[in-house]
Amino acid sequence: MAIFTITGEVDPFLHVSLNKGERIYCESDAMVMMEDTLDLTGKMTGGLGSALMRRFANGESFFQQHIEATRGAGDCLLSPVLPGTIQVLEVGATRYMLSDGAFVAAESGVDLRVRSQSLGNALFAQSGGFFVGEATGKGQLAVSGFGSGFMLDVEPGKDVIIDNSHVVAWDSQLHYEISVPGQQGGGLLSRMLNSVTSGEGIVLRFSGRGRVVICSRNRNAFSSWIRSGASASG
Repeated sequence: MAIFTITGEVDPFLHVSLNKGERIYCESDAMVMMEDTLDLTGKMTGGLGSALMRRFANGESFFQQHIEATRGAGDCLLSPVLPGTIQVLEVGATRYMLSDGAFVAAESGVDLRVRSQSLGNALFAQSGGFFVGEATGKGQLAVSGFGSGFMLDVEPGKDVIIDNSHVVAWDSQLHYEISVPGQQGGGLLSRMLNSVTSGEGIVLRFSGRGRVVICSRNRNAFSSWIRSGASASG
């Protein structure tokens, strides 16, 4: 079994230790360093159809990096695209849904696929369009968010409201829907006005039992800033 360890406090690395014959896969360009007992190849994980679906669902690269310990045990260091937190999740009895760009790496036993979501969530929640990523199978999964990270427990009868731009991953058994912040029972116009004045916009309401991984910084604002910077420099 591969060992996933987070090392470093500011913009940490994901340190992965592999025994001979073990392999992982990760997002394109995630590999920073690896020992020479490991081999690195680029592959379309799951075939052409799966690669296309992940590209549209989560904005992941068409080709992913596959790292295998072919000549003996070895270590590698991986780094996510976004500056900030890395969280390691155990996939098995719990399946996780992933927001855009959250995937960093996974053991070979984890299957990263896509599934459809409701029209309302697809249009407004900004969590992957009409399709959203889902991690199934068994093994460790590393996800990243912008800024610091926090693991939030949701319990029945205690719904949690989260700005969708701060959601990284969540238990697939949780129910989630778009919502407009405001007092319960208030009219739609009143709640829309509150949304504008509070600056929160659309949020996600989670209910049921499970965990949600959140990050401290707005991922969409950072992505917009990166795109605008790239446009200006071009």
